[in-house]
Amino acid sequence: MISDWPALKAFALGLGLPRITVEHPWGNEALKAHGKMWCWWSPLVDAAVFRAEPEEREMLMQADPATFFLHPHYARSALVLVRAGHIDPGWARPRLIRDWRAAAPKRWLRDWDAAQTPDGPGRETG
Repeated sequence: MISDWPALKAFALGLGLPRITVEHPWGNEALKAHGKMWCWWSPLVDAAVFRAEPEEREMLMQADPATFFLHPHYARSALVLVRAGHIDPGWARPRLIRDWRAAAPKRWLRDWDAAQTPDGPGRETG
C-alpha cells in the first residue's frame, strides 16, 4: 500500500508517462499532467486526492469507508480522498493512467499512442 506523498509521487512518476511536471499550486507540491492537476496529497487531511465522478465517489465511500472519504473542501469537485496507507497500487495505476490520458490534448495523445509499443507506458495491459 502507498502510505504518503513521497511514495505516491514516486509511484506516479514511475509510470513513465511524459509531460508530467512537479508544481507547487497554492504552496503545496503536486504533479501536473499536460498542465492540469493530476496527482496530489491533500494539505487539509492525510490523504491522496483522486478524480472520481460523484456517483463513483459515493459508491467507493459506501463500499470501503475505511479507505475512501470526502472532506467538505472537496465536496463540490469530482474528487475522492484515499486515506494514507490505504492506497492500493493496483487501483491507483489504471486511475492515474486514465486521468493522464484525459488531461492530454487529443491530437497529441493520438500521435503518442501511435508511437507506443503494445505494453508501453500509456497502454493498459490485460
